Amino acid sequence: MQDIELHDIKTIVEIDEYSLFYLLGTIFITTLVVLALIYLLVRYIKSKNVYNKRAEHYKLMTLQSLSKTKEAAYAITFYGLAFRDDSPRHFEMYENLTKRLEPYKYKKEVEPFDDEVKSYIELYRGMIDV
Repeated sequence: MQDIELHDIKTIVEIDEYSLFYLLGTIFITTLVVLALIYLLVRYIKSKNVYNKRAEHYKLMTLQSLSKTKEAAYAITFYGLAFRDDSPRHFEMYENLTKRLEPYKYKKEVEPFDDEVKSYIELYRGMIDV
């Protein structure tokens, strides 16, 4: 047998293939982005639905009708308590207001608020910051 030297056939060469790593990296980054978006969405929904006691009491206090004197006196005393400790001025105003509302609470029949008490109520409502 003759040994013929072949010049056009080459040995097997190893080719570096990174497409699997690119695919895995893309999947990993996409998963991180999706999880981050889900986390932000859940956090936004939770913060949106948080019960704010001060805002709710302010809303109920401003919606209180002053025509029902006895109910309004109790409600303003109860809802105003949430804002009493905001500052010394709020505390003093709340104490003054509760003293002025005292005659309208514990009687069976009460007359409507006089103008001075109405102005104190409106002043206290106006100085509340929610």
